[in-house]
Amino acid sequence: MIAEHALTWSPRHPTDLHQTIGSLRRGPGDPTFRLDAGGAVWRTTRTDEGAATLRYTQPAPDELRCEGWGAGARAAVASAPALLGERDDPTDFEPGIRLLDDAHRRNPGLRIPRTGRVFEALVPAILEQKVITLQAHDSWRRLVWGFGESAPGPTPRRMAVVPTPERWASIPVWEWHTAGVDPRRARTIVNAARYAARLEEAVGMSPTDAAARLTLLPGIGAWTAAEVAQRALGDADALSVGDYHLSNYVGHALWGRDMTDAEMVEAMRPWAGHRYRVVRLLGAAGVRGRPRRGPRMPFVDHRAI
Repeated sequence: MIAEHALTWSPRHPTDLHQTIGSLRRGPGDPTFRLDAGGAVWRTTRTDEGAATLRYTQPAPDELRCEGWGAGARAAVASAPALLGERDDPTDFEPGIRLLDDAHRRNPGLRIPRTGRVFEALVPAILEQKVITLQAHDSWRRLVWGFGESAPGPTPRRMAVVPTPERWASIPVWEWHTAGVDPRRARTIVNAARYAARLEEAVGMSPTDAAARLTLLPGIGAWTAAEVAQRALGDADALSVGDYHLSNYVGHALWGRDMTDAEMVEAMRPWAGHRYRVVRLLGAAGVRGRPRRGPRMPFVDHRAI
């Protein structure tokens, strides 16, 4: 099927499609994200104009292409360069140590994406609060399949578009329970859905003001705001302070020891403006960080409560 809208461009910085867009995927079964046999990335989104399905490819190392279908395809395709890191500028990033220098040199195409869709990034971030990632991904998958809509266009496999804010706000209590979401996280999402339009305004704000707008709502703290900024706002400095594992991961990766959040924030000062980039580079380099021992976040089946 011929795309309804398409755009091909040469990015101003080296850009690796898969490394850049991969952080937008919420687990291997994410209904909004697919990788086909040819290496194309399929992703659904919801714009102000409606739902859209996008197909992203990299025909050449210095060329990217986006094709779109659906009522929101025009707007979604137009925003594709920003989503794939066009606004991400690493020129003033100074690794300073050999590990980061090697990671930066070996991953020149790793960009920080910017979807421009705040509420779309906020819901899965709330689902990931205080639970293990597998649980959050399972909840996301169940809720999007259950309350989203079928993706437009010739998707390689069945896909879905995230529900509208109004649909999120109308999900019955028992459906949240069935999806393994406790009442606190469910209330946070429902409340945020009611203010979705105001939250979207964060796209045009400074990082500080955007975080302040998000954290005005009950249940949304610094960690959740950072997770949103990393994806929706393209913030290369958004460090997920409060993450269950991150401080120890970064501490062991760079300094060989456990760290508290406060110690991590202080130790990351040399990379101000690029702290999230540092975390992404460590992951791209395959750095394991803290040895796998000690307590882990427990699995809590909220459906059994």
